Amino acid sequence: MKTLTGALALSAVLWGQTAAAVSLVEVYEDALGADPTLREAAANRMATLESKPQAFAALLPQVSGQYTYERTWDSGSQTFTQLIPDPDTGNSTIGTGTTGFSQDTKPRKFWQLQLTQTLFRWDQWVALKQADKTVAQAEAEYRAAQQGLMIRVAQTYFDTLAAKATLEAAESAKRSIARQLEQAEKRFEVGLIAITDVQEAQASYDSAVAGVIEAKRTLATAFEFVREITGQYYGDLADAGPDIPLISPNPNDVELWVQTALEQNLNVEASRLAASIARDEVSSRKAGHMPTVDFFARRFNDDLDADRSNKPSEIGGELTEGFDGPADSDFWRDAIGLQLNVPLYSGGAVRSQVKEAGYQHRAATERLERSARETERQVRDSFLSVNAEISRVQALARSVESNQTALRATEAGFEVGTRTTVDVLDSRRNLFEAERDYARSRYTYVVNALLLKQAAGTLGEADVREVNGWLSE
Repeated sequence: MKTLTGALALSAVLWGQTAAAVSLVEVYEDALGADPTLREAAANRMATLESKPQAFAALLPQVSGQYTYERTWDSGSQTFTQLIPDPDTGNSTIGTGTTGFSQDTKPRKFWQLQLTQTLFRWDQWVALKQADKTVAQAEAEYRAAQQGLMIRVAQTYFDTLAAKATLEAAESAKRSIARQLEQAEKRFEVGLIAITDVQEAQASYDSAVAGVIEAKRTLATAFEFVREITGQYYGDLADAGPDIPLISPNPNDVELWVQTALEQNLNVEASRLAASIARDEVSSRKAGHMPTVDFFARRFNDDLDADRSNKPSEIGGELTEGFDGPADSDFWRDAIGLQLNVPLYSGGAVRSQVKEAGYQHRAATERLERSARETERQVRDSFLSVNAEISRVQALARSVESNQTALRATEAGFEVGTRTTVDVLDSRRNLFEAERDYARSRYTYVVNALLLKQAAGTLGEADVREVNGWLSE
């Protein structure tokens, strides 16, 4: 059952290869709407774009309102001072007394409306400046993610074609070795060759069968990588045949490519903006030492509806009676003014924050330098790889032709008895490896050409469509 299940799984993967081939552009267009990595980058970009209106909003008038509705119960004692007239002398003396009281407030209604306008806050102006750079950085990172998707689609696409070419070459080698094994068995039966030749052919055939199984698994895995990006399976992919154009980098000067990359590479641009944002952050932290000035306008109303009960109290030796009565109030206040806040001492926190921002700026500067060096290395490596791969493709094309000629010669020698079965098997194996390497080299050339443009920051959909024009069903 396990063997049957495995066979069915492989058949399901390879079944669709009889369907119409899907082009590179079609896979890329599917990936644009389905790739989780790009959608994540798009969401992060949209979130970052909100930093600009948030920074600008801090400079606009701020209006706040407050409303309180409450009921309270107060009780306790109160000491008070009062003039006590002397009827005999006509003079008054000062007397103090203490009375207990209780007050029931039902209800207290308080509301306040306040407008505040920033006149000077250095950190807010710096934040507005930073927001523009943060938005530009988000745009650069999103475009870098788009270019990254183009490379990932092309890489998985041509890895799948390479796996398919490997499988086709392995199956061709298997069929050829099977014929060789059949011939060897017939020759052995009539006594023309020794049993060792049959055993050699059998061993090669068994290895070819194992190679086909491994090639099928590799192809199935390659299709899974394509599905990971696009969210769907494809039956077959349009191939880039032997007539693929081998175009040298234009201009064919690595220094010009490096210069373009340092100016246009999106990762370098994002790192450059990050360093500038970090430098602005140092200035923003220094605002902790600066005064702030705000204009404010305020209006509030405190409306109190209460009943108060005072207990009897003694003042100057005379006992006053307690009483109950209302304690209502309705208080309004309007105010406008300027508020100046001058920081004097914060325990060294601001100074520490400025130093922290300085170190973060230094780290961002080093990241920029690292990004520039990595980009230059990628440009030089991709430039050399494109030119080297062109020569390698041409050399492997000749190698396939040479191995085909060598195989025919070896088979002819085997027919007349001058070559052995081992010689024929070696020639077939060499041809299989040459065909496999030739196909892989063509695909590697295409990917390296795209990698060079990505490193230079010039990769676009037009390049994907140009490569797509080299494909055929």
